[in-house]
Amino acid sequence: MTKGDVKKVVLAYSGGLDTSIILRWLQEEYRCEVVTFTADIGQGEELEPARKKAEMLGIKEIYIEDLREEFVRDYVFPMFRANTTYEGVYLLGTSIARPLIGKRLIEIAEETGADAISHGATGKGNDQVRFELTAYALKPDVKVIAPWREWDLNSRAKLIEYAQNHQIPVPKDKHGESPYSMDANLMHISYEGKALEDPWVEPDEDMFRLTVSPEAAPDKAEYIEIEYKNGDPVAVNGEKLSPAAMLTRLNELAGKHGIGRLDLVENRFVGMKSRGVYETPGGTIMLTAHRAIESITLDREEAHLKDELMPRYAELIYNGFWFSPEREMLQAAIDHTQKTVNGVVKLKLYKGNVIVVGRQSPNSLYRMDYVTFEEDTVYDQYDANGFIRLNALRLRLGKMARG
Repeated sequence: MTKGDVKKVVLAYSGGLDTSIILRWLQEEYRCEVVTFTADIGQGEELEPARKKAEMLGIKEIYIEDLREEFVRDYVFPMFRANTTYEGVYLLGTSIARPLIGKRLIEIAEETGADAISHGATGKGNDQVRFELTAYALKPDVKVIAPWREWDLNSRAKLIEYAQNHQIPVPKDKHGESPYSMDANLMHISYEGKALEDPWVEPDEDMFRLTVSPEAAPDKAEYIEIEYKNGDPVAVNGEKLSPAAMLTRLNELAGKHGIGRLDLVENRFVGMKSRGVYETPGGTIMLTAHRAIESITLDREEAHLKDELMPRYAELIYNGFWFSPEREMLQAAIDHTQKTVNGVVKLKLYKGNVIVVGRQSPNSLYRMDYVTFEEDTVYDQYDANGFIRLNALRLRLGKMARG
């Protein structure tokens, strides 16, 4: 498909400078009709300005949608059932939002008869891969337009010059160099680039938006209780909450106690290392609480196998393979384990820490009559003799053979 073959394109549109430039560039370079799609996934910004700017740029079909509940229910919660972290620490706040946005881009393309989609991800990052793998998985014949891989607007000065030449408003703070790039949703905020590119330099405290510093957090700990049903949190301190409301509440609780900051050098899928700073307050609580409720409800081998599968599952999400058969296969196995993950976890929040102080479940496998150090009538300690000797048999034989 050539430029002249594209009749209509759906653009993932934030209303910011970069995507506004992309919008005009698509109109000029491809001579096609543009449909804009702006998703509310909890980034905390007013979205109506995006509509007004799209209208100003001549757009007739404008989609602005609140996807917060779908985002948490169908993407964040399933991911947390696996206790997912990429490279041991990253909670994948940006990664998990991309398949939802990509899915809606394709659905809107189908609804409007568009033959292409477009995004503002750069040619150096992971997001281009995530958007496009999603698109091809759901609509194999779709045309994907990635301007950053086509145009020569490869500097901030060139972008601003293009905007001024095409009557695109440039916010005053965009005339200078931004200290970092930021991506926000209900799950987290990520900060990358510019001032953060040197991994030795500590980020400025005034950068953070969701959390106070642990030093500035309250001197008194706060106790909370989270109720789980089938592996998902459903109530905080006895109050039932929807998925989006749950994450919002946990963000608030964690944020005021300085919980959820992460400074990470990670391995991008495209091959380079990058330094990112993340705020994931509610997600940090959810990870700790979920592991705590699983500790008394999952069988040992079931729990250990989940932990073995998790890095592969995390890698699939990070690399953009949410709609792959292998991710769906792993999800089915993970979800099967969650049928008995029910109960309540009690946590103490204090100066950047989430501390588990209690857990209980109607499906608990924890038996006090078996684990007690006092006298019991259910466990014969003599049985350990045979257990140990059988497990030691191969070690003894190996030693005898080697001499």
